[in-house]
Amino acid sequence: MSRPTRRCHSLRRAVISVLALGALTACATVPVTGRSQMILVPTAIMHSLSFSQYADVLKTGKPLPATDRRAEAVSRVGVRVQRAVEGYMKANGLESELKDYQWAFTTLDENEVNAWCMPGGKVAVYTGILPVTQSEAGLAVVMGHEIAHAIARHGGERMSQALVLGLGGLAIDQALKEKSRETRALFAGLYTVGSAVALELPHSRMQESEADKLGLIFMSLAGYDPQEAVPFWERMAAASGGKGPPEFLSTHPSNATRIRQLSALIPEIRQQYYQPR
Repeated sequence: MSRPTRRCHSLRRAVISVLALGALTACATVPVTGRSQMILVPTAIMHSLSFSQYADVLKTGKPLPATDRRAEAVSRVGVRVQRAVEGYMKANGLESELKDYQWAFTTLDENEVNAWCMPGGKVAVYTGILPVTQSEAGLAVVMGHEIAHAIARHGGERMSQALVLGLGGLAIDQALKEKSRETRALFAGLYTVGSAVALELPHSRMQESEADKLGLIFMSLAGYDPQEAVPFWERMAAASGGKGPPEFLSTHPSNATRIRQLSALIPEIRQQYYQPR
């Protein structure tokens, strides 16, 4: 058996260091749900990347003017949800988590059924999703969900996970360095597929379900009835025509799973958080 190389020792130390750091940072928790999460990437870096990318989107995309009625609706709903989130975080001693947020709500004139919220509060809604939302309550379902991703630091969590998995792949390649190129390629492929199916995809689906729950709470605090979530996702299911990969190979829960989970959550969330206006 050959002696390990200096590079192998260095790689092993790097992997151990990252995993040890992950263990130390796992005490971070998601607001409301209390779930522990691993965050290796500093919030300042995530926000810097987010704000830069958002500026690029505005340059290359087609943002509607603020006076457009569709943009006005998106902004109106977004600000209501933003204020509800800020109020909740302050009431629970978590306002420091939002101190570097730079909220913005943009409507992009593109026929894409999509919306997103970047770390730090940069939100975009595409006009293609508006026929599905149909109302401001439907918009609140979408924007509450997307803002929830940012509040729960899902972006930083996924980047941290990718960092750890990437180091794991490097370690496997190093361990197999004496094997043939074909063998190394085979094991690398198995690692990539295995980590995706066993770790990344289920974790992503968990984040989506968590954002669904937080989104219901945030829209309720903003004065929108969370019961609107079920008909919205039924319309989304109809718009997709049932297309998509099996749930276990998808980053999102199936529409049927999502609707079932939301239906179970709504009565309690509505009673505890809904503040009609």
